[in-house]
Amino acid sequence: MPALVTGASGFLGGRLVEMLALEGEQVTILARPSSDLRHLSGISGIKVVLGDITESSAVAEAVRGVKQIFHCAATSTDWAPMETFLQSNVTGTETLLAGARQVPCLERFLHVSTTDVYGYPVLPCAETGAWLDVGMPYNRTKILAEEAVWRSSRKGLPVTVVRPASIYGPRGKAFVRDIASLLEARQMAHIDGGEARGGFLYVDNAVNGMMAAARSPEAVGQAYNLTDGTGVRWNEYVAALADGLGCKRPWIDLSYRMAMAMASTMEAPYHWFRKLPGRPLLTKHAVSLLGRDQEFPNDKARTEFGFASRVPFEEGMVRSVAWLKGLKPF
Repeated sequence: MPALVTGASGFLGGRLVEMLALEGEQVTILARPSSDLRHLSGISGIKVVLGDITESSAVAEAVRGVKQIFHCAATSTDWAPMETFLQSNVTGTETLLAGARQVPCLERFLHVSTTDVYGYPVLPCAETGAWLDVGMPYNRTKILAEEAVWRSSRKGLPVTVVRPASIYGPRGKAFVRDIASLLEARQMAHIDGGEARGGFLYVDNAVNGMMAAARSPEAVGQAYNLTDGTGVRWNEYVAALADGLGCKRPWIDLSYRMAMAMASTMEAPYHWFRKLPGRPLLTKHAVSLLGRDQEFPNDKARTEFGFASRVPFEEGMVRSVAWLKGLKPF
């Protein structure tokens, strides 16, 4: 089935392209001319449309003739200018939705959101949980993006929204390469002993879930949390990564309150002096992810389209460590 994937230069979108192609699907990707697509070089038959997701003409070319759109493109880092988040996550989504509405044969628009839209609650919630804008750029702009998606849904676009938690695996940045770098530098910190559950989701499990949701008639107009449901805690995850790489485990342990206060202090100069180079050592977004329970329930996805985690946590970590070892130095 002809499909468009945005964000193919990234971690999740790139793996989705690989797995769609392995199933024999016709895949189009929309990518900037500057995008690094070397990870897709061994895959034949991919149509590449060069352009930005905020450019209507590029989007119009990319969506032509497709039956499924997988919108993975997003700025998901914990630190970037607000304008970057707005352009990528909001304007980009709105432009893609406008293009999708012009495709008469479109069967599904699958939007990759995030459990961050719930605002990092103390207790993880089901999909009926309310969105909460806590003022962090990623959280705020992903809420705005979802609002745009649901507006299009009400106008008749066949949409499905998935809300993954902590995706990890080969080519992963935030939860794999960045943590490995911090472990190497002895700068990785636990929050409250790393006892919070991470809501981990191996990338192949995420992709299988997305493809299953996009093909399920029941999933039209629905939103789904995606996690592997392992209950693995951050201290277990980081220990597995450290041990696999031969690094020492973290020695820094901060309370949630202290870590949030430190992050606010470290972020302040960057808010005051907009052109200050670099980034804070600790951010409120990172503290929220490491210190709050991310094990959002996935019962709805399992019930309605048969979501199942085929790759267990132990195997996912083996594959992640093997990839990292091939990258050293990080």
